[in-house]
Amino acid sequence: MASVTMKEMLDAGVHFGHQTQRWNPKMKNYVYTDRGGIHIIDLQKTMVRAQKAADFVKEVAASGGRLIFVGTKKQAIEPIVEAAARCGQYHVTKRWLGGMLTNFETIKSSIDHMKKIDKMKEAGELTYLTKKERARIEKEYGKLSEFLSGIRDMKTMPSAMFVVDLPKEHIAVAEAKRLGIPVVAIADTNSDPETIEYPIPGNDDAIRSIKLFTNMIADSFIEGAKVWEQRLRTSSDKQSDATEKSAKTEEKEMAAPKKRGAPAPARGGKAQADKKAEPAIVKVTKARKLVAAGTADEVEIQAELENPEAAPDSTEEASE
Repeated sequence: MASVTMKEMLDAGVHFGHQTQRWNPKMKNYVYTDRGGIHIIDLQKTMVRAQKAADFVKEVAASGGRLIFVGTKKQAIEPIVEAAARCGQYHVTKRWLGGMLTNFETIKSSIDHMKKIDKMKEAGELTYLTKKERARIEKEYGKLSEFLSGIRDMKTMPSAMFVVDLPKEHIAVAEAKRLGIPVVAIADTNSDPETIEYPIPGNDDAIRSIKLFTNMIADSFIEGAKVWEQRLRTSSDKQSDATEKSAKTEEKEMAAPKKRGAPAPARGGKAQADKKAEPAIVKVTKARKLVAAGTADEVEIQAELENPEAAPDSTEEASE
């Protein structure tokens, strides 16, 4: 599990805060003491908060979420770019453009324009333009790439945000809060930890301190991403097994012989079938009597029709 040790934080200078006159009173609970006019951060509390933040990031990745790293100060650019590239997530290291999240449709149109210029370059279409037009497009592309290269593949809102230097990135934090996106951040003594969900008390100016926490967040995300991949693999295997089972069942049903012919007789068997057939036999016999009586006079035929029971059977007719 990704975590940081006390020795690593001491070596990175995480415990050094800002000057006492520049502090935010809301950070009082995380300040251990002050020395030489500088606040010293309580690293015991930093360890607890850092672990909570790491666990949260791991949960986000394990559920298939995305993360965006934000840090536009000079010391934060290199650590953030490396960490974001290592875990394959988004990052912003230039200036946070207003509406980058809350007005993402407009930002997305600029990203699409940047991708369009990329395709023009690959196809060699810029060579057919004039020198002035080519220079204008190159300048436009450079500006777009500088601001949007870290989020060029972002299609939906990230599930979480990691920030270096809360006061400096207040616009990004405000947009995340408006959209309900949880924020993890390094909170120095001049920060307001109540504005975010997962503050990590520590030095946000030293490059070693920034690199320590950005790497911890990246490692946590990678661990969670492995869990997510395993879940997808398991789900895919189950679905494949179910499909294969269904195909085999269907194949067996197709291979089974289909019996054709008259349906089986109902309860009662042969005797009941014979009983149902008797009226037909009687009718045929009567028909035969009428035909045999064709030589009789009209009075006898009429009497037989009116009273069939009194009519002589076939043996008497034969004897006559």
